[in-house]
Amino acid sequence: MNPAWTVGAAWPRLDVKVAHTEPESEAPAELAELDDAALVARSIAGEREAFGELVVRHRRSIYQLCYRFVGNHEDAVDLAQDVFLRAYRGLGRFKGNASLGTWLYRIGVNVCLNRVAAKVAPTRPIDDGFPIAGAAADPAAGLIRQEQSARVRAAVMRLPRKQRATLILRIYHERSHAEIARILGSSVGAVKANLFHALNNLRKILQTAEQ
Repeated sequence: MNPAWTVGAAWPRLDVKVAHTEPESEAPAELAELDDAALVARSIAGEREAFGELVVRHRRSIYQLCYRFVGNHEDAVDLAQDVFLRAYRGLGRFKGNASLGTWLYRIGVNVCLNRVAAKVAPTRPIDDGFPIAGAAADPAAGLIRQEQSARVRAAVMRLPRKQRATLILRIYHERSHAEIARILGSSVGAVKANLFHALNNLRKILQTAEQ
């Protein structure tokens, strides 16, 4: 499928690619100087380019979040598209009590938990399409790391829903316990408990797979 954002009649034209690594030039340069709150206000006022700038800013983190749940590029793109579509339609309900990034994560987690069934992750690493400076030049070492990463991703997908979401947000996205609580609509204590159980269950799954 084409990785560009698809659009419908109620959706603004946003030809931005999830895995694109070059600077974008679709939005006017002045929009890049605005903070998220100002862009939200202009988006609500009907300025579609302003929302396009928000997508450019947050698309990588939302794509990676979705990828951690599904383990493949095509499904992650579809889910990320859905996240931004829901965000665009619900901008009027964004009160600014949390950061826009936290609000988008909340939508993303709900979309992934509600619509994605657990599936075995492929061996393709998440950073395909996102070159990393200083990557090892040894093909054999890279293959070993890739296989280990695939085993861990497959194990993560077998965790219970809330545990999976908590672990992904804490370990892969380095969100604080307080922010994860806001994203998941739970308490900090519940987040810490979910993370504790998630790590224990992940360890058991990996140990069983090795036997």
